[in-house]
Amino acid sequence: MSLNWIPADRIQKLPPYVFARLDELKAKAREQGLDLIDLGMGNPDGATPQPVVEAAIAALQNSKNHGYPPFEGTASFRRAITDWYHRRYAVKLDPDSEALPLLGSKEGLGHLAIAYINPGDVVLVPSPAYPAHFRAPVIAGGEVYSLNLSPENDWLIDLSKIPEAVAQKAKILYFNYPSNPTGATAPREFFTEIVAFARKYEILLVHDLCYAELAFDGYQPTSLLEIPGAKEIGVEFHTLSKTYNMAGWRVGFVVGNRHIIQGLRTLKTNLDYGIFAALQTAAETALQLPDVYLQEVQQRYQQRRDFLIKGLAELGWDIPKTKATMYLWVPCPKDTTSTNFALDVLQQTGVVVTPGNAFGAAGEGYVRISLIAECDRLQEVLNRFKQAGIGYSKEVRGRAADLPVQGAEVRVGLAKGSG
Repeated sequence: MSLNWIPADRIQKLPPYVFARLDELKAKAREQGLDLIDLGMGNPDGATPQPVVEAAIAALQNSKNHGYPPFEGTASFRRAITDWYHRRYAVKLDPDSEALPLLGSKEGLGHLAIAYINPGDVVLVPSPAYPAHFRAPVIAGGEVYSLNLSPENDWLIDLSKIPEAVAQKAKILYFNYPSNPTGATAPREFFTEIVAFARKYEILLVHDLCYAELAFDGYQPTSLLEIPGAKEIGVEFHTLSKTYNMAGWRVGFVVGNRHIIQGLRTLKTNLDYGIFAALQTAAETALQLPDVYLQEVQQRYQQRRDFLIKGLAELGWDIPKTKATMYLWVPCPKDTTSTNFALDVLQQTGVVVTPGNAFGAAGEGYVRISLIAECDRLQEVLNRFKQAGIGYSKEVRGRAADLPVQGAEVRVGLAKGSG
C-alpha cells in the first residue's frame, strides 16, 4: 500500500464510530433469524407526518425546486424557523442573518468546529455527550477538555470545577440540555450561569437543543437564546429528526449570533449546496404543524418512558423519570463494563442497547436505551430480560470504569449510529 494513501492524522486520531463486535453480532443474529429489537439508535420509529410528506410531494413536482437552492437556505424556510422560535420562546431573530438551515444538526455541529477551531485550541465538552460534540473538535485539531458529569449533580456541568487556567484558554463550550444520552434537563438558572461564564472568559457557546419538543409532564425546556446576552456569544442548533420523525430527511438549523453563523455559512459555501429546496418546503410545514401533533408525540414517548421504567423497576432498576428526550440512561448491573453488558444483552436476548462509553469516558457504567418501540415490543424486551436473568442489584454493583475491558475489539465500545 502506498504511504500516500494513509489517512490524515485527524482521521487516525478518531476511534471507530462503529462498535465492530456489536455490529458483527447484530449481523449474525439477523442471519440466524433472531427477532432483533434494536433500541440502540436514536432513530424515531414512526412515519413522518402526512402533511409534511404531502408538502414534499407537491414541492417535488415544482420544477423551480430542481436547481441549486440558495446557499443560506430559502427565505421562506428561514422565516419559518424564526417564527417558530418567536412562537415557542418569545425570541426574536432576523431570518436574513440569525438563522441558517443545515443538512441535519450533526453536519452543522461538525462544520462549526472546522470553521472556528484551530489546531491546539481548547474546547470544553461534557462527558458523557453526543459524540459529534467531542469528535468534531478532534477532527478540527482542537484539544478537548472533558467536563465529567455525574448523577450526584444531576448530570449538570459544574462550572466551578473548571480550572481558571483552562477557562482562560477555552475557545468553545459545547453543551446539550435536554441531554443525549442522559436525559438530564437544566434549570433556567444554569443557563444564566453558563452565559455569564462564557461572557467572562469570552467563550463561544454552542447549545444543542435537538430535544426541545420531546418534553413531558408539563416541562418546557429552556432555549439558550432566552437568556439576556446569550446571542452575543452563542448559537443554538436544532433538528427536525426527532420530533417530526424526519431523521432520514437531514434537515436542521442553527440560530443565534450573526457573526458566528456567517463564519459557518462561509465554510459551507465551499463544501455543500445546502438542503434540497423541496425538503425545505416540507420542513416549513413541519414547523407550522398545530400543537396537537406535538402533544401526541410527547404522549407517545411519555407512555413508553413510564412503561419501561416500571418494567425495569420490577427487575431491580430504580430509574428516575426523565423530563425530556427519547432515552433512558440505565446503570449496568454487577461488576461489568458498559461494553460487556451491551454485548451480553445482545447475545442473551437479541436486544440492542448503546454502551455508555460511546458517549465519552464518563458514560462508563451505563447503557442508553432508546424509546423507539411501541409498548408491546418493550414488554417483549422486559420478558427477555427476565427470562435471561438480567437485572440490577445495588449490592453487587461495582465501579465498572475500574474493570478491564475484555478483548481489543471492544476497546471503544461504540454502537453504530449512536445519534
